[in-house]
Parts: sequence; C-alpha cells; structure tokens
Amino acid sequence: MATDTARKPATRPSAPAHVRRRRRNPIGAFGVLSHLALLVWAILIVGPILWTFLSSFKTNTEIFGDAVTLPASFGWDAWGRAWEKAHIGQYMLNTVFVVACATAGTMLLGSMAAYVLARYTFPGNRLIYFLFVSGMTFPVFLALVPLFFVVKNLGLLDTHLGVILVYIAYSLPFTVFFLSAFFKTLPTSVAEAAMMDGCSHTRTFFQIMVPMAKPGLVSITIFNILGQWNQYLLPIVLLTGNVEDKWLITQGVANISTNAGYEADWPGLFAALSMAIVPVMIVYIIFQRQIQSGLTSGAVK
Repeated sequence: MATDTARKPATRPSAPAHVRRRRRNPIGAFGVLSHLALLVWAILIVGPILWTFLSSFKTNTEIFGDAVTLPASFGWDAWGRAWEKAHIGQYMLNTVFVVACATAGTMLLGSMAAYVLARYTFPGNRLIYFLFVSGMTFPVFLALVPLFFVVKNLGLLDTHLGVILVYIAYSLPFTVFFLSAFFKTLPTSVAEAAMMDGCSHTRTFFQIMVPMAKPGLVSITIFNILGQWNQYLLPIVLLTGNVEDKWLITQGVANISTNAGYEADWPGLFAALSMAIVPVMIVYIIFQRQIQSGLTSGAVK
C-alpha cells in the first residue's frame, strides 16, 4: 500500500481563477484594441481604393449624385477613353521601362556598395556610409531647381535616361542603408570558405552572398518599384510639356485631373487612377510573403 502511494503522481495545484480566465482569453484588452485599430486602418486604406475603382464605372451624374451607391452598369467605356484618348497606355509603358531600368541600376549599385561597406574595413568606411544615409534626410523638393539645371547641363533633360539616373541617385540611400544592415547578419564563414577555395571578391559576392541575401534584396526591390512608380515631382520637372509622348503615368493622371475641370470626364480620371493602382497592388500581393520574410530575416539570423 505504501508503494502504490509513493508511485502515485503528485497532483499539480490548480491555477487561480484570474489566471484560468487569462488562458482562455489570451488576446486581452490590448489585443482587442490593436485589432480594432487595424480594422479601422484597413477600412481607411481599402475604402478610397474601392471607391475609386467603382467610380470608374459610373457616370458624372452618379459620381456627384450619390457617391456611395454602386454603378448602374459595369461598362469599360471610361477605361477605354483613359487608355486611348488620355494615352494612359503609352504613359504606362514609359513608366514600366523607366522603373525597370532604374530599379535594376539601383539594386546593382546599391547591393555592391552596401556589401563593401558592411563586410570590408578601410579608411573612410563610416564616412561614406553616413554620406549615403544622409541622403535619406534631404527632401526632394529642395533639390528640384539645382537638379533641373544639372540634368539640363548634362544634356539629359526631357529624356528617360535623365529620369532613370535621378531615380537611381535618390533610391540609393535607403537601399544602401537597408542592405548594409542585412549583409552584416550573413555568416562570414561562408565567404571565408569561398575565398579559400579560390573565389575572387566579385565571384564571392555574386555567387555566394547575393543568393544568401535574396530575402532582403526582394524586399528592397519591391520598395524601390513602389516608390519610383508613384513618383510625381521628379518626372514633372525632368520631363516637360514639350515631350508629352515621354511622360510617365503620374503625369498622365495629373493631366486628366487638370482637364477634368473643363471636360468633366471624371470616370476617365478614376479609370486612369485605377490603372495606376492595379499594377503595384498586384506586385505587392504576389511578393508580400517575400517582403515580410526579408524584413524579419535580418533580425532572426
């Protein structure tokens, strides 16, 4: 009998009532408030986008009559007018070309600069890094006038090449800042092993370190695409009204907005806005997991 009593497992004392309630409801008051705030934030973001999309199918009377009602019919007339009459199709192709070239140049130069600043020690390393980072603190609109004359003196005004180079210059500070912190988290043993096997610095970077830094590279690439696609001030300064065929999509939408006061084609304006929103939204939806993993992987490693 004593042996059976000794083998009987000891019972754990039950938790207090308030602890049991907390376990059944792990969210708590703070969690409820945070979820409520996220819900309000989602409505504030999704609501205007959905309203813009639906307004592209309405008529002027429906837009100014009752803004919250659904359109009477879902026709694509406004989208056709925006694509052909307002030349949104041409502006979108110009934007795709400029953003693709600018993003490629930004990622190539930014990743190499960030890798050297993060992995190599040399005199002036911190100074060059802080010069890059200081570019993030300089507002764009303060440099518009000198930037205009610099690009003009180089003979690149009213050209896509001038816009691409300026996009690269303004995207490099954040790219270097983000990727240098990411490259510091990568293990040095892999790079040292590659160097011992005879890899050059260039080969080690492109074949070893770049694949390891893929999450961070994907994240900053998407950020650069979104930022350059939505840019308005730089194109309007560097691509004047004399080269309307080279305009970007933000200039085209702004032109429709200006003319809407006279022609009153508000459905065409909302259709153009929808065309500008849909591509970047698709890109973000496709790569949202890569963006999230890239933002968190540097902290986990």
